[in-house]
Amino acid sequence: MQTPLLAKRGYDKPGIRPWSLHRNGHLGVARWGGWVWSGDTQSSWKTLEGQIAVGINHSLSLSPFWGSDIGGFYPGNERTGEMYARWFQFGAFCPSFRSHGRTWWTILPWGWGLSEMGPREDNNRNVPARNTEMYNPSPQELNNPAIEPVCRKYAELRYQLLSYNYTLAWEARETGLPMMRAMWIHYPGDRKALGKGDQYLWGRDLLIAPVYRPGARTRTVYLPEGNWYDWFTNTLISGGSDYTRQVDLETMPIFVRAGSIIPVDPVRQYVSEEVEDDLTFRIYTGADGEYILYEDDGISNEYLRDKGYNLIRLLWDNASGTLKIDPSVMKLTGNTPRTFKVTTIPDGKVYEIEFDGKSVTRKLE
Repeated sequence: MQTPLLAKRGYDKPGIRPWSLHRNGHLGVARWGGWVWSGDTQSSWKTLEGQIAVGINHSLSLSPFWGSDIGGFYPGNERTGEMYARWFQFGAFCPSFRSHGRTWWTILPWGWGLSEMGPREDNNRNVPARNTEMYNPSPQELNNPAIEPVCRKYAELRYQLLSYNYTLAWEARETGLPMMRAMWIHYPGDRKALGKGDQYLWGRDLLIAPVYRPGARTRTVYLPEGNWYDWFTNTLISGGSDYTRQVDLETMPIFVRAGSIIPVDPVRQYVSEEVEDDLTFRIYTGADGEYILYEDDGISNEYLRDKGYNLIRLLWDNASGTLKIDPSVMKLTGNTPRTFKVTTIPDGKVYEIEFDGKSVTRKLE
């Protein structure tokens, strides 16, 4: 009973949304602001691999809001800068994005560049490890300047996808669809997609393939039928088969479905930071597309009273190269005219569209 009671207590705070983190939960916990993480995991490559399937299955069975301790909670000599970077990349595409664990300097993105690993811990007693070599990373893994830039890249990508992710959370509440989706949710007739437990869809439009092998130089991914774009290179790839992507340490394969409309935010240092640059919509051409952007104030419960939120629908007609922006709901206090940037992929052309809360159609030439 602890989880629902604590969550309910938080929910009773007037005007403020609840949020709580639990190691277990029950069906419906998400509606009380209850998030779940996968518990105190070991730092190992096999654990990292297993967390992919754990996240997929948790999202299907319990609630859409899940995460793991990036880097693993209990340290060991498999915790290396490389493994931490790979787990951090995966974590950037989990609902809860949180780095946490023992020997805590080594679960900081900049910790691997230091010459000391800080307090060595192997248990829950906050005392030094009994066997430093067995229960902690190797000191030879320190003084590694390559890890922090990789983590920064994916932390910034998380902020760039803030509007996309926030809309996914709204969609989860409205429809029950998880943020982290098994491949078969959108490809139910694809028998190969049915058996994939080491890759997943982030929403409908992004395909995520975490790297979970040490020293990996390639990652083989199954792309369902249709055309897909490489997120980093904008290379167009035909689906319906396996695709092998070359990877270095800073690359976790991400693919975008042709016809997708992806909102991309300016990089922030924290969620509520005011930024001057405009929201950009990337249109991945090659198929018709539709996207609904959800917006609210991020704090209040006004949306529960059918107030204080926007729903902006975008429609892309690929044959005519026409984009329509249609304000389905505009109830957010303080709506003012603004400029949206639009980038078409793969040609990279950039357009500016003035939006004043009324429907607008623009041919992108």
